[in-house]
Amino acid sequence: MNLSFQNRHNALPSKGFAGLSNYTDLFTQDIGGRFTHSLWNLAVFTVAFIGGTLLLGFLWAFLLERRARGEGFFRAVYLFPMAVSFAASGVVWRWLMNPGKGSAAGGINAIFGDLHLSFLQNDWWTNPDWGMAAMALPAIWQLSGYIMALFLAGFRGIPAELKEAATVDGASTYQLYRHVLFPQLTPVALSALIITGHVSMKMFDLIMSVSGAQWLTEVPSVYIWQTLLTSDYAKAAAISVILLLFVAVLIVPYLIHVYRVEKAR
Repeated sequence: MNLSFQNRHNALPSKGFAGLSNYTDLFTQDIGGRFTHSLWNLAVFTVAFIGGTLLLGFLWAFLLERRARGEGFFRAVYLFPMAVSFAASGVVWRWLMNPGKGSAAGGINAIFGDLHLSFLQNDWWTNPDWGMAAMALPAIWQLSGYIMALFLAGFRGIPAELKEAATVDGASTYQLYRHVLFPQLTPVALSALIITGHVSMKMFDLIMSVSGAQWLTEVPSVYIWQTLLTSDYAKAAAISVILLLFVAVLIVPYLIHVYRVEKAR
């Protein structure tokens, strides 16, 4: 943190104390609004990633909780993507999300073309409007299985007495889930939110594997890396501190909540 307050923008020693100028310059003098652009990309990616991961993870857990046939097989299939690194999956998804169309189509766009659904072909991560939402698809695919395991453990951890009592009271299946089971999953959902949130904040290898370092998909972590390559240590430190504060805003309230719950027991 001390480095972020120094006037050190090259490989030479610091030229002195710079105060908050390194922080204010990110919002006022950064060329082309690069930092705010990276924050916007991160926000779009985070919303799409968290929303998609929680939705798919919960849906899969709900289906498996109903004692579906071949539960062990489906659990293994859903959890398998976690064994793959973001860098490796990014290389595969770079091909799957090939933005080429028509005769130049590849990956998913080629499949749409073969099925005579060319109208579904799109630019994926190269789209300047919602490309970062498409960039979240590989991360959603990779983390949904883990979130599924969390929700499934939550379902299985609910005492059978609660279900039996609700059934005896005449609750329908919908009422059982809506008023008895789903509320019991609130702590699990909160944990899943924290996990996916902090993963999205530090996303680097997936984005570099899919698109490389470029303006269109740049997020703060990629910006930090590129800034360090130019030996602008103070600027990189300032971006890192801001990113750390974002993570703290997400995690500290959760830790306080957990502490209060544990203390109340």
